[in-house]
Amino acid sequence: MLEQVKAYADGSRTPAEPRNASTVVLTRPGPRDAAGSDAAGSLEVYLLRRHVDMTFAAGMCVFPGGGVDPRDFDHEVDWVGPTPSEWAALLGTDESVARALVCAAVRETFEESGVLFAGPTDDTIVEDTTAEDWEDDRRRLEARELSFTDFLQQRGLKLRTDLLRVWGSWLTPVFEPRRFRAWFFVAELPPGQRTRDVSTESDETTWLSVRDAISAVDAGDMLMMPPTYCTCMELYDCATPADALAAAGAKDLTPIEPSAQIDGDSAYLTLPDRLVDLVAQISARIRS
Repeated sequence: MLEQVKAYADGSRTPAEPRNASTVVLTRPGPRDAAGSDAAGSLEVYLLRRHVDMTFAAGMCVFPGGGVDPRDFDHEVDWVGPTPSEWAALLGTDESVARALVCAAVRETFEESGVLFAGPTDDTIVEDTTAEDWEDDRRRLEARELSFTDFLQQRGLKLRTDLLRVWGSWLTPVFEPRRFRAWFFVAELPPGQRTRDVSTESDETTWLSVRDAISAVDAGDMLMMPPTYCTCMELYDCATPADALAAAGAKDLTPIEPSAQIDGDSAYLTLPDRLVDLVAQISARIRS
């Protein structure tokens, strides 16, 4: 890492162009405490552990998501919720990219978890996507044999973008050979639907409370990249999915780009002070 950081710092290597990506933090209520209340840290999130032979984030636990591809720019998709121009204002992009980011978020979530944010009408959502015909469509989407727009149209479904909230965005450091400009969305697991271990890019999936996820990383029992770990920290005081959706509306959406600092014979990542302070505070609360 030190040699890579030095090469980009002195200009002998040129940073890779980041690829747009979307990630969805799937949430559900956790168990209540002895008094029957929702406690801090109890909100559960869905995590996938990427195969150790993956070229990016190998062995890391991540939220469902992936890169935007040409299929996601289709303007014919039946859209419910904020308009593409409203999404563009939130995401800080043009309408075309905003549309693609939202479509990628919903498509990747379905491909990697079996959860689908779509319904036959503006105010309904599919309740079960586990039948074999659904699985056939999911596999065809993942294999890029079926476009997302065609998939929705054939089933008479509308894209429920109103079920997503923007949580923030991260840009991979310049010294990484594979870079992403990843937007994070938060959403609640739809009623009746359930996650399935279906992604070809992961070898294990789990629902964990944000407290347990943070504790596992701190103990060295789980690997996470900074964006995933910091997102869990940010969600710590959201005791329910409704809390998380409400908190998204007040989030600072300034893009986060970790930078590398050289310190003698080593190098380390730096994050915004607000995240460093948050990590320290939440970690101390968990230990106490």
